[in-house]
Amino acid sequence: MVISNQRLREILSRINGKKIAVIGDIMLDRYLWGDAERISPEAPVPVVKLRREEIRIGGAANVADNVNVLGAEPMLISIIGDDDDGKKLAGRISELDMSPELLVVDMDRHTTVKTRVIARHQQVCRIDFEDSEYIAGKSLQGILDVFHSVAGDLDAVIISDYGKGLVSQKLVAEIVDFCRGTEIFIAVDPKEHHWKYYSGADLIKPNNHEAELATGIKIASEKSLEKAGWQFLKTTGAKAALITTGERGMSLFEPGKPVCHMPTMARDVYDVTGAGDTVIAVAASAIVGGASLVESAVIANHAAGVVVAEVGTAVAKPERIISAMTRERNRIESNETGLQNEK
Repeated sequence: MVISNQRLREILSRINGKKIAVIGDIMLDRYLWGDAERISPEAPVPVVKLRREEIRIGGAANVADNVNVLGAEPMLISIIGDDDDGKKLAGRISELDMSPELLVVDMDRHTTVKTRVIARHQQVCRIDFEDSEYIAGKSLQGILDVFHSVAGDLDAVIISDYGKGLVSQKLVAEIVDFCRGTEIFIAVDPKEHHWKYYSGADLIKPNNHEAELATGIKIASEKSLEKAGWQFLKTTGAKAALITTGERGMSLFEPGKPVCHMPTMARDVYDVTGAGDTVIAVAASAIVGGASLVESAVIANHAAGVVVAEVGTAVAKPERIISAMTRERNRIESNETGLQNEK
């Protein structure tokens, strides 16, 4: 599907000012950049000489950042620990012109931290520090209270499930019940083994691996992908599914309509970290901008192609999405002109 420049700009302009709640696990992404020129004599691993450290936001916070750069107002609802990493995470969120005021502080929990060691633009290793027990009691009620405090102003909700303990069946059920009564659009980026949580969601975005786990169907061809996609909708109870399949692109499943397969728009792939965050953020934002599900998927597909060309979590700004889609449209028109000339 080709979206005209005028239509794309119309959708992107309508996103401005929309309020989108982003609910899910957030984390501090720490990047240690350096050079690796030799192998350690102690073990067969590279010795990385540290050059600089960089702090970024990850998980649902990265989803919120992607929403933010598109012009919508993200209302980030999550949990952090009462620790230095939590303060750093909240501070970084503020620096990116987003509010940390809807974050719930759990005195007994440690903020999730992912530390990545990068040498010559390649990830050498990742170190995770996390507490993935389900939140309960005051923390769970705190999240629900915060959601209900802003729910009346929302245009959409994104649930970003990273399996770190925030997204539970009780939490999702209460949010979905509320949104169904008010017709607020709900998009979900799922986590394996939580399939039954998301019943009633308007759009669910699994990756290839997650779709296989949920359905027990090995995706090795377009035929098996389509079989898995339809089964995934039945398994989850979601209204539509957008399955990302890496180098094959994405496929949108809507009941009663043909499957919409979209080839990848990635020209260069340096790092797929956070690409799924971009897809769910852009798709949901496009919906509140008046796009159809197919249009939102096409726009999200191009946005994903933009962010995988960078190392680490990244965001797709409107100008870059427009440039990517213009480039693809020109390529298609050029090919069509060439075919006509051959005839």
